[in-house]
Amino acid sequence: MRCWILLGGNMGEVKHTMLRAVDMLVEILGNPLVQSGYYQSEPWGFDAKQLFINQVLEFETRLLPLEVLDLTQKVERQCGRLAKTNSGYESRYLDIDLLFVDALVIAHPRLEVPHPRLHLRRFTLLPLAEKWPELIHPLLNLSVAELLKQCSDDSQVSLLSEH
Repeated sequence: MRCWILLGGNMGEVKHTMLRAVDMLVEILGNPLVQSGYYQSEPWGFDAKQLFINQVLEFETRLLPLEVLDLTQKVERQCGRLAKTNSGYESRYLDIDLLFVDALVIAHPRLEVPHPRLHLRRFTLLPLAEKWPELIHPLLNLSVAELLKQCSDDSQVSLLSEH
């Protein structure tokens, strides 16, 4: 099973935290098949002084999707993720989202795949489009490249560095 995971954060030494998170993911999932570059973006859905850094990784695993979710949540906690202080979006050391799992559609109380807001977020679509422009969203039946063209999010997102 292939899964695409988005890493992001805007607190502390973000790139260092992301590298640590990838090392932890590699211990269980193995080396990523492909990694996007690092993208810098404005906060989405809230105001914050610090910009975010995001990256998408593709893994192949035999773990079930909920096992991958449990793993990513454990990595978030080990990298300093704290419980939310409010019901909205906020700054964080690390956030990990499971974007796609093969072409599966999962509607579980703990997990929705594809990620329900990925098509609305330029900071998710740009790193996806860098390496996987032809990847098809199984619910919208559009490629990542097509989703990016249709995305109404006008926030600033730029390539910070290649992987």
